[in-house]
Formats: sequence, structure tokens, C-alpha cells
Amino acid sequence: MQFIGNAPRFLFFTGKGGVGKTSIACATAIQLADAGKRVLLVSTDPASNVGQVFGITIGNHITAIAAVANLAALEIDPQGAAQAYRDRIVGPVRGVLPDSIVKGIEEQLSGACTTEIAAFDEFTALLTDPALDAQYDHIVFDTAPTGHTIRLLQLPGAWSGFLEAGKGDASCLGPLAGLEKQRTQYKAAVDALANPQRTRLVLVSRAQPATLREAARTHAELAAIGLAQQYLVINGVFPHHAAGADPLAQAICARESQALANMPSDLLGLPTDRIELKPFNLVGLDALRQMLALAAPLAPQKSPEEDVPLAAPSLSALVDGIAKDGHGLVMLMGKGGVGKTTLAAAVAVELAQRGLPVHLTTSDPAAHLTETLQGTLEHLTVSRIDPHEVTEQYRQQILQTKGAKLDAQGRALLEEDLRSPCTEEIAVFQAFSRVIREAGKKFVVMDTAPTGHTLLLLDATGAYHRDIVRQMGGTGVHFSTPMMQLQDTQRTKVLIVTLAETTPVLEAAHLQADLRRAGIESWAWIINNSVAASTVTSPLLRERSQKERAEIALVAGRHATRYALVPLLATEPVGVERLLQLSRAGMPPARMCT
Repeated sequence: MQFIGNAPRFLFFTGKGGVGKTSIACATAIQLADAGKRVLLVSTDPASNVGQVFGITIGNHITAIAAVANLAALEIDPQGAAQAYRDRIVGPVRGVLPDSIVKGIEEQLSGACTTEIAAFDEFTALLTDPALDAQYDHIVFDTAPTGHTIRLLQLPGAWSGFLEAGKGDASCLGPLAGLEKQRTQYKAAVDALANPQRTRLVLVSRAQPATLREAARTHAELAAIGLAQQYLVINGVFPHHAAGADPLAQAICARESQALANMPSDLLGLPTDRIELKPFNLVGLDALRQMLALAAPLAPQKSPEEDVPLAAPSLSALVDGIAKDGHGLVMLMGKGGVGKTTLAAAVAVELAQRGLPVHLTTSDPAAHLTETLQGTLEHLTVSRIDPHEVTEQYRQQILQTKGAKLDAQGRALLEEDLRSPCTEEIAVFQAFSRVIREAGKKFVVMDTAPTGHTLLLLDATGAYHRDIVRQMGGTGVHFSTPMMQLQDTQRTKVLIVTLAETTPVLEAAHLQADLRRAGIESWAWIINNSVAASTVTSPLLRERSQKERAEIALVAGRHATRYALVPLLATEPVGVERLLQLSRAGMPPARMCT
């Protein structure tokens, strides 16, 4: 594998959700340790399952992996890091600045942007700590820093006086207020990331158009800020020799070949490796040691008959329950790469086919709803919240209001702050709030951005909600906020989308827990692209089908009040007819919780 050869000190694995970053990072760390290198494996993922992969508890401290000589691991706790970061910033000014300013700082530090900055704050120490430099030959990171985070760290460090003067209340000023104190450490960390002799970024993708486009965007974003030493790994490629006469396996091979042939041009010049799809779950040392093998051992042939598809509720049956209310907000949420865009389109088409008015929209910059629909349908309208467009409108609004009261220096700082990525999140939230209001008269089906961005958006919703409650609570005036609608299960139905695999199910469960902490209950789960719900004869697919059944049982029995199982189809679900075929595929429900 090229991405491991002559490995530098730091290896970062990044990519769209569900592509296998954690498994590849773990397998890489094991291979380096088996070669005699001293390795520290670090996860910066809020939904880290590194401990589960190794079958031990790791947590927010360096833990030796007893079964692998020379290997230790660490899971950074983003929430704990965020609290420590808040304490460090607010503590010195409490009792010094007026209470109103302190409260304003605390409010600014309540969002997910602070959590992201704080997590970066934690692992910059790993990049610059001399003791760790002497103790380990390699540090392998599961989930690399995003361009978003590094861009924030490159912003000027002169906000303290601006904030204390009460002028800085747009996007990231609060989270960034404490950066000056550790600017030297941050600069050393960013310099290390940009040094190809010390750092290698590995973009992980699947042989799918959407994940390849995401990898191309990440490549361009990171290259633009100086992180140019990048490799590409295409994970989970179906081996042609394993397809046999299975029509579904043959269709998968054909789709993947086409996706790779049409790979974005920006990726073509990168050193590239392909890892074959394995018939087993990538949990445990034996499985991880086999992951980077050039050829995957096929599951033994069982019998020539076909596997019987698993009986479970279809997506159409789930939509029956949604349609009863006649209108409302339907939000599809989940990590990237699980098929939210396709399923949002399928839900919207099912509702429109029933003669119900539907507005299908997306806040995901990577979504392509019009490509998925390939046409129009009576009762259905489609829109997209364009992040660039709404962000520019928001910038102009802030400059014309708050900026009009500032001197030249203050306006320059405000303009710089408004170029930060957090500005986009606020602008998208405002557009999202406008769309929500339509759900009182029709169905609004919303395809949301990947989980982290969606939770940031919900944080913004919560901050707005708290502000309105604070202002209106004692007036006796009736009011409603977007958060109140999201918390009302009669008005909003949240559908969590996952795959029947260990990591996606685990991360979906974490998402559900995060939503509950915000007072939002999920209405149903959708398990997408299930081999267990399909008819297969390929030994590899049959083995994967058996492994899926345990995850499906976990969703049905523990996590979901109600669920639907959507089979993996031989043809791409593009166009109205195929979307209907997708939603109605599968067996009659063996059990449908209501």
C-alpha cells in the first residue's frame, strides 16, 4: 500500500462518513506497530469507536493496546475539551468584565464551533509535545482536522479588545477569543501539518460518485491552505472475481467501475490505493490485520440456493404513518454516505403520489436532488438552500447594520470574521428557519447535511430559542421558535438514516442521544442499502447479509421505535419510478411498531 510506504511521523485519515476511516486508521497503526514502530493511535471523532474495534475501553487518556506490542491509543473527548476550553476563556474575565459581556461570551461558546476548536486545541499538543516526540515514532489520527478548523486558526488574533468593547457578536468571535494565549503552539501545529516530511493526509473514499466528489472537495480545501501531501484510498471495492453469476454483485461491480472511470480530475494525480470489500466485519485484530491484504479471502461456499431476504417494514409503510397528519416537517438525518438525499427524495415522491403537497429541500452542499429526481411530479416542489448565496446575503446584512457603526479597524475585523466558515452555518440556519414555517400547511421534507453540520445548525437553533425565551418569557405573548417545532413530534418527524454495519449504527445511536439531549426525539430509523433485504447468491454478499442481520436486530430491538429496511438494488434509484420502486421494495412487515 502506497499510503503506508515510508510513512512520516503524522498520518491523518479523513473522508466522508461511512467510508471506513476508523478501520483503515486502526489497520495502519497495527501494521506499523507490527513492523516494530512505536505508534500512538488518536481519534478526534466525537462518535469514536476505536475502543470497540479493539474490544477494550480507551477514553480520554493514552491506553496501551495489550494485544499489540508498541501500540497505544487515545480518544479525545470533544465535549470535555469544549468545557475545559470554555473555562479557560471565561474564568479570567469573570468578575472583571460586566456580567452582560460575560454572559454574551458564554452564549457564543455554547455551540458546536467551540467544540471543534477545543478538540483541535487538544490534539495540537500531540503535534508539538516533545515528550511524545521522543516516545512514539508515528502518531496516527482517525479523522483529520478539517479545513474549517484550520481556516479558523489562521484568522487574526486581535479580537479580545473588539469583543470586550461589545462590538463582536457575529459568528466565531467567542470561540476564538482565547486563541492568542496559545498562538505559538497553534502556529507550530499548523506548520507541522503543512510539512510533507512530517505529515501525510490520507483521503478515504468509496467507489461512489458522491464520496469521490467529497474527497475532491476535501483535497482542494486542504491543498488551498498548504496541506498538499495527500494520498487517496478507495475502500470497499467489490472484487470482480467474487461477483460470479449474481446479478446484484455484477451490478455493483459495473457501478463502481463507472464511478472510478469518471473520478474527479483533481484526484487523478494523487497516489492511489484500493482496498477490496471484505466479507467480514472489521472488528478485532484478526480482521484488521487482514484488511490491508491485497486479496480478501472469500467466505466459504455454503449452498447453491439463494439467501431469503429478511422480512421487515418497507419505506412506503413508514410513509403511511407520516402521511396521516396531512402536513409537517420531515427531517432525514445521519452521517454522510448513508443515502439521505436519495431517501429524502423517495419519501417526498411517496407523499406526493398520495396527492399531498410536498416541498423537498436540502441544506447539504453536496446534495443533488434534481439529479436524483430526474424530472417533475405533481404536488412536488424542489429547492436547495445554497450556502454561498445565503451566506453572502447574511454578510451584507451584518455589514449594513453592525458594520455601519464601526470605525475602519472594527469594520476590517468584522469583515475578516464574516469570512469564517461559522458565518455560513448561521446563514444556513436562517434560511432553514424560513423553510420550517411552510410545514404548517404542507409537508416539508428536508435532506440535511452530514451529522456534524446538522448538529451545529441545531445548536444555532437552540441559541436562538434561548434568546427568544429570555426576551419573551415574561411578556405573556404567544411565541414559537424553530427549536420548539423540532421538539414537537406532532409537527416534526426526524428519520435517522443508517446502514446495517457496526460503525454507522453506532454513530446513528450517538446522534439519537445528542438529539434527545436537545429535547428532540427521533420518529423512526431507516436502514438503507441492505444486502439482507436483497436476494443474493454471491458468497461474499451472502456472508455480508448474515453479518447485517445482527445490526438490523439491534436497531429494531433497542434503538428504534419504528424502522424501515431498504434493500440494495441492482439499479441506481434515480428518477421517480425507481424511487417508488426503492420505497416499496422489500417484504411485508414482520413487526411494525407505532
